[in-house]
Amino acid sequence: MPELTPFHLAIPVHDLAAARAFYGELLGCEEGRSAADWVDFDFFGHQLVCHSVDSAARDGAAHSPVDGHDVPVPHFGMVLEMPDWEALAARLKTAGVAFVIEPHVRFRGQSGEQATMFMTDPSGNALEFKAFRDIAGQLFAR
Repeated sequence: MPELTPFHLAIPVHDLAAARAFYGELLGCEEGRSAADWVDFDFFGHQLVCHSVDSAARDGAAHSPVDGHDVPVPHFGMVLEMPDWEALAARLKTAGVAFVIEPHVRFRGQSGEQATMFMTDPSGNALEFKAFRDIAGQLFAR
């Protein structure tokens, strides 16, 4: 798999202090630049910008059925190495995170088998963290 350049994603949040606690403290993302109404995070090597918005400005999330679960749409996240995913799942469980979809393996025995978990940040943005035993061979497998 070729080395990827970092992506930039800007998301709405209702409370920058809560975003700092979630992304910075809980997920361990280093904080970059910031201003009174936004903050940058190093989201696993990518630039995530949390912009403070009025709560009325957010649309409700839709859901898509995937492998017996209602997957929140839109969502974003990271594909991690399996040991990193397992460590993150354990850390989130220990912290008492309320999962939208609990950590589990989906598509077991099929092409694209993956470990996955979904949660929301304090502003309701849905995140998915997933892992494959063989990222290069399985990430885009059909």
